[in-house]
Amino acid sequence: MKNYKSVLFLIAILVMTSCVQETHLKTINFKVDMRGLDTISNPGVRGQFTSPAWKELVSLTDENNDSIYEAKIEFQAAQYDIKFKFVNNDEYELQNQPNRSIKFEYQSENFTYEVVYNNPEAKTTKK
Repeated sequence: MKNYKSVLFLIAILVMTSCVQETHLKTINFKVDMRGLDTISNPGVRGQFTSPAWKELVSLTDENNDSIYEAKIEFQAAQYDIKFKFVNNDEYELQNQPNRSIKFEYQSENFTYEVVYNNPEAKTTKK
């Protein structure tokens, strides 16, 4: 009886550990048009892709001074999608509206995500 329980325990461990999904590299190039904002201070993006989720700010920069702020993130993911929002002056955009989302396929992917700050419409281009 003792061996029977040990075998069941080992089978349970094998089943649980074999259910781990393979992760794939996701690369997202964010481009956020912030023209029209009176003040731009500490622009960034927060979401499920940081650790801990939603706590870390990924800074956006404007290297060519065109008021389109950019950041590139890379992370391993097995999930179907991520949720996120852009931030300016430590305030989230799209107040009282759903989070932004990018849906994934189960493979490595490279996206460019272009948006106007505080406008829910976005253009996602897959490379």
